[in-house]
Amino acid sequence: MRTYGQLIIELAEEEFAQLSSGQAFTARSVMQDISMAVILKVVFGVSDRERFYQLKQRIAALTDAFQSPFLAGLLFFPSLQKDLGPKSPWGYVRHLQRQIDECLYAEIRERRERIDASHLDILSLLLCARDETGEGMTDVELRDELMTLLLAGHETTATAIAWALYWVYKSTDIREKLLRELETLGNEPDPLSITRLPYLTAVCNETLRIYPVAMLTVPRAVKEPVELLGYSLEPGTRLYGCIYLTHHREDLYPNPRQFKPERFLERQFSPYEFLPFGGGVRRCIGEALASFEMKLVLATVLRRYELALADHSPEHPKRRGVTLAPARGVRMVMGARRGVEMSC
Repeated sequence: MRTYGQLIIELAEEEFAQLSSGQAFTARSVMQDISMAVILKVVFGVSDRERFYQLKQRIAALTDAFQSPFLAGLLFFPSLQKDLGPKSPWGYVRHLQRQIDECLYAEIRERRERIDASHLDILSLLLCARDETGEGMTDVELRDELMTLLLAGHETTATAIAWALYWVYKSTDIREKLLRELETLGNEPDPLSITRLPYLTAVCNETLRIYPVAMLTVPRAVKEPVELLGYSLEPGTRLYGCIYLTHHREDLYPNPRQFKPERFLERQFSPYEFLPFGGGVRRCIGEALASFEMKLVLATVLRRYELALADHSPEHPKRRGVTLAPARGVRMVMGARRGVEMSC
């Protein structure tokens, strides 16, 4: 994680270095570029620039496709997922998936030919992994793991960081508290020290509470007759936990529509009360990396740049596929560069 931390800081710096003073930008778009770069370099270790951009474009096209309520809805009804050619709704999704598969399998083949145990990207670690019988992972298993990390770690992380920027720059008090806390680490803080900061952690948690990126958990299937909250459930029934409604329960979070990071300093919430990454054994596989990246990018932006919201009217959530994203993407303006030097 120490190696990943330095790389995440550098990638955030590279992206923001392209913005000039006074330039307006959409936070969510910039964060998508950062999170995509993190996924492709940290997870894949992709060094081939052409393949890097091919994957980036194809994954962006796939995630954008699920802005359609119809396509997003098909994810919950497998029986309706019919491939009737690239011009049909689900056929278009499958077409994009096949294009991404071409890139992934090409990368896996090339990396198998030059496995290097000293490389710390996740694909290298998976290629070196062996089960209890000494067998490694197949190409299909590797592809499945990589697709999960790609789709779970790109769009969602970018959305979460954009929301965090909105709340931090909406409140001067919150921003000043964060800056004071960051200043306690000095001019060259270790990335791991940044991620352990209590108020920064509380801000990120409250961001994920008030508008959780994923509204629902992965479904559970009833295996035997059971009664739950007065409802009789029969085998075969599929249950979805609603993360959004749980996070807005008055008994758990008084004034739930108020952004208040102090909640997470005053109380420890159980995994059944605060579950932005789902719960149980089906919780999001990318939770650790997403939280790590969210804290480091937010801290890097705060310490290095003077930003401002371009529009002070409230930013409302809007469903984007199966996620909850800021409707306008959080419009911001780049200001002056701060004189703080990070350890990259």
